[in-house]
Amino acid sequence: MILPTTDPKILCLAFLGGIIPPLLWLWFWLKEDEGHPEPKGVLSIVFITGMLAVIVVLPIQKFIQDHVSLPEGQLVLWASTEEILKYLAVLIIVYKTSNATKPIDWPTYLITAALGFAALENMLFLLKIFPSSIGAIPSLSTGNLRFLGANLLHAISSAIIGIAVGLSFYASQWKRIIFLFVGFLIAIGLHSTFNFFIIRNAGNDFLKVLAFLWVVTIIIMLLFEKVRRISEDY
Repeated sequence: MILPTTDPKILCLAFLGGIIPPLLWLWFWLKEDEGHPEPKGVLSIVFITGMLAVIVVLPIQKFIQDHVSLPEGQLVLWASTEEILKYLAVLIIVYKTSNATKPIDWPTYLITAALGFAALENMLFLLKIFPSSIGAIPSLSTGNLRFLGANLLHAISSAIIGIAVGLSFYASQWKRIIFLFVGFLIAIGLHSTFNFFIIRNAGNDFLKVLAFLWVVTIIIMLLFEKVRRISEDY
């Protein structure tokens, strides 16, 4: 991966601007599960693995862009790739380990991986829009509406998949597969819709989309609480 700039000041600003918002969101979500804290070391590894997933996603999305002509198809496939890779980032770390033995573990780890993914995506985005002159950085106010909602989008879309796993954690294998499939469909649908309105509509409906994301976030928090209660009941 070739960085757009090697200016250490811009690299530092992009790093801080990229990672601080996801870390604040992660703190918020972990506060929702204070009764079942996950090992900080495992959370850190999952966060970093989520970041590394971006490196895998980028060439796949470039391939999709080059070989899929329908714009809507590109958006759906891009969203699918990101959601699948974020899920795999968790799966390779915690599957069948002592760190994923409760329903609440899955939404927690998936949100962590998603915010790690968002962190590196943020950094690359900031590096792309920062001008070569450090003094012109305040101009970053234009065209950054997607940046404002992307962290929230990644968290709640992956949370949907994690909640689907959590709700079916003690169910039969077929029911778990169905729940996971439906979770992916909803997450990909939400992700694709966000990209459509922000990218294809030049961000004109951003406030409406952001308001909708907050409504979904409230629903996710209620479902998160339900999964937490399931964890306590067993």
